[in-house]
Amino acid sequence: MDKHLIRNAYKLYWLENGKAPVSVYALCKIVDITEASFYEEYSSLEAIEKDIWLAIFQNTLDQLHADETYHQYNAQEKLLAFYFLWVQKLKEDRSYLLQQREHFRLPDFYRNKLETFHHAFNKYVGDLIKEGYISSEIKERKYISDQYVHGFWVQALFVLKYWLKDTSANFEMTDAAIEKAVNLSFQLIKTNTLDSLLDFGKFIFTRK
Repeated sequence: MDKHLIRNAYKLYWLENGKAPVSVYALCKIVDITEASFYEEYSSLEAIEKDIWLAIFQNTLDQLHADETYHQYNAQEKLLAFYFLWVQKLKEDRSYLLQQREHFRLPDFYRNKLETFHHAFNKYVGDLIKEGYISSEIKERKYISDQYVHGFWVQALFVLKYWLKDTSANFEMTDAAIEKAVNLSFQLIKTNTLDSLLDFGKFIFTRK
């Protein structure tokens, strides 16, 4: 049984019913497989949801890595290319993702539903950060550098939420937001801007 078929059946159920199947059994009846076959691929319905997010991310990376031009980019250009292509991949499931949007406000959504995607994204961005150190695009800072990856995760969530709300033609406003967000983040972690902000914050703190 292909995971892809199970994921598609799950998304189709959401699109047609506005909610998840009530049980694994209900989904298996739709896909016409046994529960035993389902559990060979997924442990639960929630595991499907996690895998949908991860699959979109992984498909994006696979296409990028297959492009020889991508490997010639610096770290900032690679992140820009990732976001632009990621949004294109998200468009293929926009109707399903829009139905999930209301769950974004729930505390456990990011911890549970996006967990595997989050880990994979952190690994990807961590590698880009290391490239940035080597190329001097990113300044390595004691205590602060370990937090860069978390900042980029917040940025990815910003891009996702912005795109879900975007009503511009061909989501052109999302493209503009991506470019501005990535440019700003690299300016902060490359130049002395962040150091100046940290020094100012330290000065204010010591004067309290």
